[in-house]
Amino acid sequence: MTEKLDLDHLRGWIGKTTEASDIVTAHLVMGLRATLFQEIGEPKNGNPAPWTTHWCLAQPVFPMSQLSQDGHPTRGGFLPPVPLPRRMWAGGELQFFDALRVGDEARRTSRISDVTVKTGSTGVLCFVAVEHEITTPRGTAIRERHDIVYRDISGAAPTTPAKAPPPPPPAKHRESHMADPVLLFRYSALTFNGHRIHYDRDYVTKVEGYPGLVFHGPLQAAFIVELAAKLHGGTPPKKLTYRGVQPLFEGSEFSVNANDNADGMELWTANSAGQPTMKGTATW
Repeated sequence: MTEKLDLDHLRGWIGKTTEASDIVTAHLVMGLRATLFQEIGEPKNGNPAPWTTHWCLAQPVFPMSQLSQDGHPTRGGFLPPVPLPRRMWAGGELQFFDALRVGDEARRTSRISDVTVKTGSTGVLCFVAVEHEITTPRGTAIRERHDIVYRDISGAAPTTPAKAPPPPPPAKHRESHMADPVLLFRYSALTFNGHRIHYDRDYVTKVEGYPGLVFHGPLQAAFIVELAAKLHGGTPPKKLTYRGVQPLFEGSEFSVNANDNADGMELWTANSAGQPTMKGTATW
């Protein structure tokens, strides 16, 4: 049974900050390019990195003794100790000002900006919003709001809705790839993400109740950002707002899609049936 959720206590974390720094290396850039199905090349100092390289930098490192059953660190510390066991990347907002480049020292300043509770179809949901600013010696490169959602594990895992889904939306621009377990493993390694739902099939199916390994939220967002930039001559959106709408699982084709609109682009990832799994809106 889940511990009682004390919202007033959790909101005491609002305003809490932390900082971390890391170096953008050529090896990291090569690994992320490979994972995003880009040309790997031989990056040199000063060459631009993929637009979401910051998600691979300065990730917290905890001893094995401080990890929970799901592979995440035990609750508390910088993030509030939300007493709901299932944690997911819900979405967020990205603002791009400058590319991270090989050789850059990138510094991330993070702040808890909000903690809210809602009730959804699967029960109580707790959302934690974290604001990040990533800077280099040239100034601000990225501003971000990262939305984390926590939910109980007692109900059925959110998979395919019971009612018949609407027809898949048509896309003017589309790229497709395989959601391969090795792809998920590589991204977990690049981001030092120990969350077992991405690589431990026994855990994710028998404990959390999902039908297979879960595709990372930030990896879907990374594909969305890269497609948006590719379609605009290599320039990323000034702002991208995105949110997960349903899980994407391993073992089948997925697609990255885009349509132009009056202000920019609507983008989304989709499963093999063409149903959106993450949606984003980009403006330049």
